[in-house]
Amino acid sequence: MAGGEGTRLRPLTANQPKPMLPMANRPMMEHILALLRRHGFEDVVVTVAFLANAIRTYFGDGGEFGVNIAYATEASPMGTAGSVRNARDELTERFLVISGDVLTDFDLSSLLRFHEQRGAIATIGLAAMENPLDFGIVVTEEDGTVQRFLEKPGWGQVFSDTVNTGIYVLEPEIFDFIPEDRPVDFASDVFPAVLGKGLPIYGFVSSGYWEDVGTLSSYLRAHQDILDRRVLVNIAGFEMKPGVWVAEGALVEPSARVDGPSLIGPNSRVGAGAHIGEYCVIGANTHVGAGTKLQRTVAHDNVYLSAGVQCRGTILGRSAELRQGVRCEEGVVLGDECFIGAHAILNGDVRVYPFKTVETGAIINSSIIWESRGARTLFGRDGVAGLANVDMTPELAVRLSMAWASMLPMGSTVAVSRDSSRSARVLKRAIMVGCNAAGVNVDDLEVATVPMTRYQVRLMGRRGGMTVRLVPDDRDSVVLRFFDESGIDVDETTQRKIERLYYREEFRRSLAGELGEIGFPARTVELYAADLVDSVDLVSIRRRKYKIVLDYAFGTASFVMPNVLAKLGAEVLVVNPYAATASALSFDHSLHAGRVAELVQASRADLGAVINPDAEHCTLVDDTGHVLDDGEALLALLTLVVRCYERAAVALPVSLPRAAEAICAAHGASISLTKLSAADLMQVALGRSTPGDDGAPDGESSGRDMASPLARSVPERVIDFAGSQLGGFIFPQFLPAYDAAATLVHLMDLLAKVGEPLSAIVGGLPPVFVAHEEVVTPWERKGMLMRQLVEQAKGRDVVLVDGVKFLEPDGWLLVIPDPEEPLTHIWAEGPTDPSARSRAHEQAVRLAEMLR
Repeated sequence: MAGGEGTRLRPLTANQPKPMLPMANRPMMEHILALLRRHGFEDVVVTVAFLANAIRTYFGDGGEFGVNIAYATEASPMGTAGSVRNARDELTERFLVISGDVLTDFDLSSLLRFHEQRGAIATIGLAAMENPLDFGIVVTEEDGTVQRFLEKPGWGQVFSDTVNTGIYVLEPEIFDFIPEDRPVDFASDVFPAVLGKGLPIYGFVSSGYWEDVGTLSSYLRAHQDILDRRVLVNIAGFEMKPGVWVAEGALVEPSARVDGPSLIGPNSRVGAGAHIGEYCVIGANTHVGAGTKLQRTVAHDNVYLSAGVQCRGTILGRSAELRQGVRCEEGVVLGDECFIGAHAILNGDVRVYPFKTVETGAIINSSIIWESRGARTLFGRDGVAGLANVDMTPELAVRLSMAWASMLPMGSTVAVSRDSSRSARVLKRAIMVGCNAAGVNVDDLEVATVPMTRYQVRLMGRRGGMTVRLVPDDRDSVVLRFFDESGIDVDETTQRKIERLYYREEFRRSLAGELGEIGFPARTVELYAADLVDSVDLVSIRRRKYKIVLDYAFGTASFVMPNVLAKLGAEVLVVNPYAATASALSFDHSLHAGRVAELVQASRADLGAVINPDAEHCTLVDDTGHVLDDGEALLALLTLVVRCYERAAVALPVSLPRAAEAICAAHGASISLTKLSAADLMQVALGRSTPGDDGAPDGESSGRDMASPLARSVPERVIDFAGSQLGGFIFPQFLPAYDAAATLVHLMDLLAKVGEPLSAIVGGLPPVFVAHEEVVTPWERKGMLMRQLVEQAKGRDVVLVDGVKFLEPDGWLLVIPDPEEPLTHIWAEGPTDPSARSRAHEQAVRLAEMLR
C-alpha cells in the first residue's frame, strides 16, 4: 500500500510520497521490500496514487531489490480495501497486505503460519502500543479470534492495547466483501461485514517492532530506534566504532567529532572541528562545514551545511542549503531545496516548505508555507555567484549561458575566460556548450585576466563576454560575470532579461547546422600589451628608469604582466610570479603587501604593487615602503590626473570624500557622480548616462547638483579617470573598466610627468575621516525606510544619485540599502574620526527606531 500522501509529515511530503521518505538514507518502502524478501515474498503489487511516478521511477520492476513488482494505480482515493480491490486481477491466491510507509521488522513468516493453522479468511497483524489512541484497537479472544474493532477510541473505550498495524493475510474470498465503485476500508467496512456473516477473523500479536511514522516527531523517533537497533533494518555503512556507521566514500576530518549512535551517508564530508552528535543521520553527498554542530538531526541527501551551523532536533530536506552561522532550534523542519541565509535563526517548531528562501540574518518564529520570504535573484553585485557545484552547477551554467546567448544574434561571437581553478574550468566548459547550443560562437581565451577578456571583446567587436572566477576570500564559491559589447559589466536591464529567459527556459534551440563553434584567438596578450603601452608616454616612462616591486598573488596577471613590463624599460622584482590556485586561495593580501613594502625599502625601489589574482584591483606601495589604503590610492591617483590633464573630467561614486571635491576644484576638474556599483561606474566612464544619474528622482533636482558645478552626471566630455574606494581604478582611454595593469602603467606615466615620487603625492593628501555602520533591515521594510528618508530630506541639501546623501557644513551622511543582503548601509564623513563615527552611529540609531 503506497498511495498515501502523508499529510501530517509535511513539508517533507509536500513534493514526494510518504513511502519515498528516507529512513536511515533509504526510502521507507525499500525497507519494507527487504522485509518481504527476507520472508520469501517475491511477487509484489504496489498500489500507488499520490506522485506515483516517483515510486515507479525509483523501484522499477523490482529486479534491483530481488522482487517482481507490478503497479495498480488509483485514479481517486478508494480506501484501504478499495485500493486492494483495484489490484484484484493480480491477487488470485493467498496474499499479504502491508503498508509501504511504515517501519517494521514483523515476523511475517510466523504470521503466515498462524493464518494457515487457523484456516481463516483474514488474519490481522497486531502490535501492542503504550498509547493506542491514534490507532484502531482490535479486541481478541485467547485463541486470537477477533471480537470487535474500535477505530481511534477515547480512553474510556480502550479495552486493549493491541492495535491494527495494517498488515493482513487474506484469502481471495475477501473480495466478496469489498463492493466496487466506492471507497471502502478494511477495519471499518470489510472486517465488520465478515464478522457479521459469522466468519472468523483472527488477530496475531507480533513481538517485533512497528511504527506508523505518521508524524514528524515519530519520524525522528524512528531514526533513533534504528540507530539503537530496536528494529532490524539494514544500515548502509561500516560500523567504524560502536554505534557509528560510515558509508562508502564518506570523509570525516580528523579533528571532527562523531558521537554514536549516528550514521554518515555515502560520499559525505564532515569538516574540521564539526561535531556530529548522537542520533544524527547524514544523507548521501552531504557537506557538513567546519565547526558545525548537529544534535538529533536528520539530513537528507545533498544537503549543504556551511561553517558554524547549529541544528538540534531538526529535519533537513533534500538539497537544503544552510549558510554560515544558521541556527535551527528543536522541531524545525525544512522541505526540499530550501535556502537559509547566513546567521538566520529558525526558532522551535518552524516548518519551511520546499523551495523557500529565508533571508540573511532573519529570525523566523512562524512557519513559511506559501510566501517566498525574499527569494534570491540570480544576479548579485558582481554577477551570478554561489557555491561551486552546489549553487553553481554545470547544469545551471549551461542554462544560464543559453539564456544569455539567446539574446544575441544567431552566429555572433562572444569571448569566454576563466581563472586557474578546476571549478572555473568545469563551469567554463558548460558555458561554452550552452552558447554553442544557442547558435553563438565562442572565443576561448582559456586562462586569462578579467581585463584581458574585456579587451578581447572590444578589440574583436564581440557581442559580449563572460568569465568564471573564484570569489575572493571564499575558496568554495565561484562567480559568473557577464560583459556587454563594450567589455563592461552588463547593466541591470540586461540582467533582468537574462533572468527572465532563464526562469522561463525560453532558450533558442539551434539546428545541427546552426550550432556555434569554438575558436582560440591568437596574440591577444601581445595586442593587449601593445595597446596599453600606446596609451601612455612610453618615452617618459623609459627615461625615468623605474625600479618596481610586484606581487602577482599567484593569479592570472602572471600571463600578462611580463609582456607589458618588457616594453617599459623598468627594473622589476617580481614575487609569486606564477598562477597557482591553492596558493591564491590562501593568499593573505595585507601580509604580502607588507612584504612588498619591505622589498621596496630594501631595494630602494620607486614603486610597489600587489595585483589581485584577477588583475582588476591592486594595492600600491610608495617609495618609502608605505602601503596605501584604497582611499589614499584613490586620492593620490586623482591628484596626479587633475594635475596632468587640463580641466580633467573624472567619475567618482557618490560616497566620495570632500577631499576629492577639493582636489578637483583646485585644478578646475569636473566630477561625474555615479552609483556605488562597479557596473554604474563603468557605464559613466564609457560616456553612458544611467537612469537617475541626474542625482534626483524623476522631475526633481537635487540641491547638491544645483549648488556645485563640479558634480554633473552626464559627461560633457570624455572621462579621463574613474575610481572606486575599493582599489579599482579606470583609465577609459585604454579600457573603461577596472584594470590593475593599466593602473600601474598609467601611474608610472603620471609620476614621470610630474617628476615627483609617489610618497610626495601621498604626503600632500588631506586627512579623510569616514565611518561606516550597518542596520539590519528586512527586505519588506527597505522601501518604507527610504521613502521616509526622502520625505525627511525635503528642504535639506541632499544628493539622490544612489541612496540618500545628506550634506552637512563639515561633512556628509549617506544612507543606502544593500542590494543583496537585508541591510542598510550608513557612511558618514566628519572633520575628525570621532565626529564621523558619532554621525554614523546616531543615524544608525534613528534608522533602528524607524524600523520598530
